[in-house]
Amino acid sequence: MDIKGKQKLLRAAFGNRVHVALEDGCVHVTGELDDWGDVIRACYLCAEKYSKIHVVNDIRFTGGEDGSVRLPSVADSALDGQRPDVLVVGGGITGAAIFRELTRYKLDVLLVEKGSDLAAAASSRNTGEIHPGVDLKKGSLKQRYEILGNRMYEELCRQLDVPFRRVGQTSVFRNEGLRVPTAILAWKRRNIDGTQGTRVIGKKELYQREPALAPGFRFALYDWSAGVVCPYGITIALAENGVKNGGKVSLNTACLGMDVRDGVITAVHTNRGTLYPKVVINAAGVMAEEVAQMAGDRFFSIHPRKGTNSILDKKVSDSIRGVAADPMQKINRQAHTKGGCVATTAHGNMLVGPDAVETWEKENFATDAQSVAKTFAKQKQTVPGISERDVITWFTGVRAPTFEEDFILEKGRKTKNIVHAAGIQSPGLTAAPAFAPDVAGMAVEELGGAEKKEDFDPTRRGYGRVAKLDPAERDALIRKNPDYGVIVCRCEEISRGEILDALRAPICVPTLDGVKRRVRPGSGRCQGGFCGPLVTGIIAEFLGVPVSDVTKDGGDSIMNYGVTK
Repeated sequence: MDIKGKQKLLRAAFGNRVHVALEDGCVHVTGELDDWGDVIRACYLCAEKYSKIHVVNDIRFTGGEDGSVRLPSVADSALDGQRPDVLVVGGGITGAAIFRELTRYKLDVLLVEKGSDLAAAASSRNTGEIHPGVDLKKGSLKQRYEILGNRMYEELCRQLDVPFRRVGQTSVFRNEGLRVPTAILAWKRRNIDGTQGTRVIGKKELYQREPALAPGFRFALYDWSAGVVCPYGITIALAENGVKNGGKVSLNTACLGMDVRDGVITAVHTNRGTLYPKVVINAAGVMAEEVAQMAGDRFFSIHPRKGTNSILDKKVSDSIRGVAADPMQKINRQAHTKGGCVATTAHGNMLVGPDAVETWEKENFATDAQSVAKTFAKQKQTVPGISERDVITWFTGVRAPTFEEDFILEKGRKTKNIVHAAGIQSPGLTAAPAFAPDVAGMAVEELGGAEKKEDFDPTRRGYGRVAKLDPAERDALIRKNPDYGVIVCRCEEISRGEILDALRAPICVPTLDGVKRRVRPGSGRCQGGFCGPLVTGIIAEFLGVPVSDVTKDGGDSIMNYGVTK
C-alpha cells in the first residue's frame, strides 16, 4: 500500500484537510470536511478495490447532524443471563442464513434483531433479484459466492416453500461495435468464472423475449439463470427453519455495548438484558461497523448508500418478463452500482429502480420525489411504456458497502470470539445462502468444534396462498376451515385463514407490517386502504387486546412479543 502516494492524492484534492496513515493493518483517513461527497471521495482515493487492507473512515463530517439510530422502545429482562454458544447480531438475509446453518449443529444459537421484525432494513428494501454473476470480476468474494448462491436457490426455495422463478437477465446494447467484446465477456463468464448460461443474443431473440423494450437495441448479454424471490419472504423462511431446528430469535433487541477482556467478548448488553455468548456473529448490516467498534475490532468502515425502488400495478405486469437494463445509460449512473433495472417480481408486479445516493444517515429510509423521477427518466429509455401513474408504492433501502466494495467474511482481527459478515450489499441476497455455511464454520471452529445434528430438518412449510389453488383444492380447504373462504384483502385475495396462519407462525409478529410480510394483505393496489382495518381487527382478536394496541410496525407497541421459546 503506497501511503505516501495516497497522501499526495488527498493533498491535491483537499489540501491539508485530510490525512492518511497505515495503522494496525488498516488505512485510517482523518481530517474534517463539510461535504459528504468529499468524505466519500477522500476515502475512495485511499481504497483499493477488493483489498483486505480496509479503509477506516475517521473524517469528522461537519455538514449535517448525525443520523439517529433506531432503537426499540421495549426494555425488559427477557434475555438476561442467557449464555448462548453463538449470538447472531442482525436479522436480515445474512443473519438469518447464518442462523439457520448454525442450527445444523448441537449448539445453543440465539439471533437478535433490533427491529420489530426480520428483514426490517435492506433485506426488505431491494429488487429481489437472484443475480447470475455476469457483472463481477473473478477474484472477489462477491463474485465467488454470487455464482454459488445462484445455483443453490432453486433447491433452497423448494425446501423452505418460498416462491422462486428463473426469469432471465437481459443487458441491452445499441452500439453494434460492442458485440464482439461483449461476446468475449460472455465466454469468459461462462467458461472461466462459472456462470450458468451467459451468452449474447441477437435482435430477433431479444425482442421475442422482451417485446416492450425501446426500439433500436441491436443485441443483448443474456443469462437465463437470473431469478426473482421475495427478499423478506426468504429471510423469514430461513429464520423460521432455524427456530424449527432449535434456534431462538429475539426481536426488538438491540446490542448496546460489549465487555471485552484480553481480546475476548465476555458480555453483550442489550435492552432485554445482558448475554454471555461464547461467540458473536456480526451480521448487523449498516450497523456492522458499530458492532465491530463495541467488540474492539473495528478494521473497516461502512458508508451508507440509499436506493429507491417503485412497485407498479399488476395491470402492467406483462411489460417485462424478466430483468432488463441498459448498462450504457448515463442518467443517474454512478460508480459502484449496477445502475438499476426494470424487472418482474416474485409476486408478479413490475419494479423500477434502484438509484444510488451516498448518505451519512444509516437508517433514513425516506423516499424523495427526485429519486423516483430520476429513476423513471433513466429506465424509460429502456422500457418506454412504464409510467409513474402505475406506481402503487415505493420504498427506499440503505446498502452497507465498504470502500473496497467487497464482502468481509472473517474472524476478528483483534478480538478472538467474533466473526464478521459485513459489507454485505448486492449481490448479498444471492450470496448469503452460499457464504452462510462458511461463516457458521468459522464460529464452530472458534468454539473448538461441534457435533452436527442427525435430525436437522431443512424443510419449512410456507403460508397458504389460497388464491393459487385450483377450484377443487380451494373448495376442499374452505370446507375444512371456513376462515380460508373469508377474503380480507381483495387486491391480493388474502383470506382470514392465511392471516391467522401468519399469527401462528414460529416467529409471531402481530403487527400490520408483520402480517403483510408473511401473507401480503395491504400489498396490492389500494395498499391496505380497504383491508388495513380488517387485519387490525383480526390481530386484536387473536391477541385478546383492544385494536388501539395494534400498531403498523411495532415501533410504539406496548405488547411484549418477539422472543421465541
